[in-house]
Amino acid sequence: MDAGIPGTAHRRGLMLMAAAAGASLAMPGPLMAAARCGGGDLSDVKAAIDKQRPEAIKRLQDWIALPSIAAEGLNAQEGAQYMAELLKDAGFQQTTIIQTDGRPGVFATMDNGSPRSVGMYLMYDVKQFDPSEWSSPPLEARIVDRPGLGKVMIGRGAVNQKGPEASFLAGLHGLRAAGRKPPVNIVLIAEGEEEIASPHFPQLVRRPEVLSALGKCREVWMPFASQTPKGSVEVDLGAKGVIEVELVCSTKAWGRGAENDIHSSYKAELDSAVWRLVKALSTLVSEDGNDPAIDDWFENVQPLTARQKELIAEQAANTSEAERKKFLGVQTWVRDLPYRQALERLASQPTVNIEGMYAGYTGPGGKTILPSKAVAKLDLRLVPNQTADEAERKLKAHLARRGYGDISVTRTGGYDPTQTDETSPVIQSALEVYRKGGLEVGMSPRLAGSWPGYIFTGPPVNLPAAHFGFGHGAHQHAPDEYYVIEAENPKLRGMAGASLGYVEFLYALAARS
Repeated sequence: MDAGIPGTAHRRGLMLMAAAAGASLAMPGPLMAAARCGGGDLSDVKAAIDKQRPEAIKRLQDWIALPSIAAEGLNAQEGAQYMAELLKDAGFQQTTIIQTDGRPGVFATMDNGSPRSVGMYLMYDVKQFDPSEWSSPPLEARIVDRPGLGKVMIGRGAVNQKGPEASFLAGLHGLRAAGRKPPVNIVLIAEGEEEIASPHFPQLVRRPEVLSALGKCREVWMPFASQTPKGSVEVDLGAKGVIEVELVCSTKAWGRGAENDIHSSYKAELDSAVWRLVKALSTLVSEDGNDPAIDDWFENVQPLTARQKELIAEQAANTSEAERKKFLGVQTWVRDLPYRQALERLASQPTVNIEGMYAGYTGPGGKTILPSKAVAKLDLRLVPNQTADEAERKLKAHLARRGYGDISVTRTGGYDPTQTDETSPVIQSALEVYRKGGLEVGMSPRLAGSWPGYIFTGPPVNLPAAHFGFGHGAHQHAPDEYYVIEAENPKLRGMAGASLGYVEFLYALAARS
């Protein structure tokens, strides 16, 4: 167990705090109307979820206390085992830990005797963190008051994705406590490498037993905290793809300069690996750094359709630019674009982003050295009809044509974009449940972020795939990541409301032919 994980006494205190908050965590009135979606009156399930609220909160806190960080090789086996135990405890009859060439995944099934089976995607890994940057320890999962939101849980993985996933599991516990079975059979695949762009996820999904189980499903979905702080929600009809790459420029591979770090006074007569990498990076984008300039990069990029532009126009008209800027901490959109055009770029444009760079000495003061190696970590977001393999190939060819073939390019993960039709049952069920919950609902052509949905929407699975979920959280990948446990706004659901929402969603899927 990691030394930073809080002890049993502290956990008991947090559980008592959650129990004491019980009455104030009750769900707002509109939820009862939403509870009649597909499954009739769900007041018995709501009551069970309310009663089990302290256990659900503690379950999430305990899960956050065990960080599985793929980038650091931390707790991979432990994370998979914990994921499997959570699924067993929630009623999955079969759970199997599957080893890959990287981190293991979990394959689980729940047979509820239903004529309808649905697929699910979960992840158990989280991003790295620096505790010194957080207002409370990132593994403590402390519940604090956040003005304008309510009670939130702060912790790494709180919203990305342990909070939504734990809320879904709490919904399954609530169904069982109410004496009900879920209205659908569930086929679930969980991975431990999503945060490094899922390099071995195909090894999980394309196993014969997994493909056979998915072959009985009509769709695949992922739990997600989809609400804004004001309670509105947007349904994404796809997601961008991504590749993550590491570029390394060294004087040794280049055949110029000193083979090792040397005193900076020699720069007058020696070449620099750092400047070479900077020059190479500058060829990848336009002069202002905002458009990809990799050779043939836009060759297969599919422009927005008329319908997609219509959805974006509706999004611009029905959301507040000022509020969105405030929430994101944005000063201006790229090139000072109008709001609608900025949204169109967000949905339609591939990107070349430098995540980080390092070379030489970065400690206090100066060290006056000429570094022999420089490294840049990049992520490149992709849109239909680009592919991850195509992107890697074009990046390498672009650098080689300009004389930078000695700079190594290592792809650490990545996958293709994904798209799902708005008429598919998974999208229509999501819209139905949100609207019956009294929310303002919009649609977007695609999520600007990425998830490995391509493995489900592409061959050989060929199923629609989407996100669904009430609730809100933010600061994914950043300090003070949070997930709302109890909401001030009656239109925003806390953890218990999100749990009931997942139950409503299962019933809505079951009701569709």
